Parts: sequence; C-alpha cells; structure tokens
Amino acid sequence: MATGETGFDDVTYDLISVQYHALKAGHDYGQYVRDADNAGRQDIADFFRRVMDEDSARAKQCHEYIKELSGTSASGPALT
Repeated sequence: MATGETGFDDVTYDLISVQYHALKAGHDYGQYVRDADNAGRQDIADFFRRVMDEDSARAKQCHEYIKELSGTSASGPALT
C-alpha cells in the first residue's frame, strides 16, 4: 500500500477520517435533538437520535478496523 506524507496508508487515513467525522457529527446531533424537542417535534428528535446512533456505530466500526490494521505492514509506518 502506498503511504502518503502523513505516514498513514490511504485506508487507515480514510478510516480515521470517517471516524473523526462520525464522532464530530454525533456531538452536533445532540443540539439537533434538543432543537427538535424544543420545537415539539418528537418525530424529528427521534430521527436525529437514530442518525446519532448510526454514526456512533460507524465510529466504533472504524475503531475496530484501525485496531485490526495497527501493527501490521498494511498500516504504514505511522501505526507500526
């Protein structure tokens, strides 16, 4: 696998990026849930909660893949 200037291969970098964005979005969704609750839109608040749960699961899956790659030659020099 090619390793870019970051020292991470593309797949590891991509997983870290997806994990970061999923976790960041999860933080933001808390406000969206509160906004929907305050507007009396339980249906929309429930939607945002589902989206938050999906991103949480996505971040967790990325973490598992990153752990799997860690310490292998596939991860690039930054994780070995």
